[in-house]
Amino acid sequence: MRFLICALLFALFVPEWSGHARIPLLGPDPSFVVEPVALDPRAPQRRRVGDLVYLGGVRLKSRDPQFGGFSSLSLAGDRFTLLSDSGDIVRFRLDSQWQVHEQSFAELPDGPATGWEKRDRDSESMSVDPQSGAIWVGFENENAFWRYDPSFTHAEAHVAPPAMRGWPDNMGPEAMMLLPRGGMVTIGEVKPWRGHKGRAGIVFAGDPTVDPRRGFRFDYIPPKDSSPSDMTLLPDGRWLILNRRFSWFRFSNVLTIVDPADVKPGAQVRGREIGTLEAPLIHDNFEGVTATQEGRATVIWLVSDDNQLPVQRSLLLKFRLDPVARGDRN
Repeated sequence: MRFLICALLFALFVPEWSGHARIPLLGPDPSFVVEPVALDPRAPQRRRVGDLVYLGGVRLKSRDPQFGGFSSLSLAGDRFTLLSDSGDIVRFRLDSQWQVHEQSFAELPDGPATGWEKRDRDSESMSVDPQSGAIWVGFENENAFWRYDPSFTHAEAHVAPPAMRGWPDNMGPEAMMLLPRGGMVTIGEVKPWRGHKGRAGIVFAGDPTVDPRRGFRFDYIPPKDSSPSDMTLLPDGRWLILNRRFSWFRFSNVLTIVDPADVKPGAQVRGREIGTLEAPLIHDNFEGVTATQEGRATVIWLVSDDNQLPVQRSLLLKFRLDPVARGDRN
């Protein structure tokens, strides 16, 4: 009886919440479907763009209004993990016939601030430690990195590096990856330090949560009118950077490869362009990239952020890296 009276008094005298509404969450039904998509809708038989050979792709579709907004992805065997810029986690298996199995939905278990607003969970980048399985996530508005356990059930550590403290909102660690010998590299959409060009890059010498001040800065010079949206490590140790641009109400993406030997303190680093996705080819707001090896082939996967708008799509594309002579790139 006392509990009931307290509950009634609470309802009567505690004012209703009048602040921002909580960000929506994915629903209990994790089902979604896929539809095949062509590299070139005008010529479905086309397979090559630059140094890339198209191996197939699908559009991901769900009735859940919160589904989409994917900004990064990871792959282990045939098991995908997609992370949205609202902290939503979508996992599934994809077989050789492009059929999905074992779908599941979840949300980041912890992160910056309360998680009540979208800016608290603006998770733009993700990288998995191949040794421990720990998952690192970069949060754009908070200029912070959080490390999660391999099952994404709890956070283990986090840091807001001092070198990123002045990065503006919505221009934080858009691209990030763990380095094979330890450490981390990140590139923001923010312009670099005074007197420099391109975009701000930082190489952390070790685990940033242990010592965020060990490392150095460099400048990444993206392709014209572009900004980095994600990066990943190729099997041979080179860096693959996904760059995005928006003009005339259309997105396009350019993939570049950087030799890590060129990345030194204060260096201005340009990547070699290997392929461009732009009209009339399939194009959208591609924000996530990962690379794997199938036999001797280097395979590249891209995922797009549909911004949860009906005019955009959640696309998952697969390519093989197959360099060609400079004069025969299409």
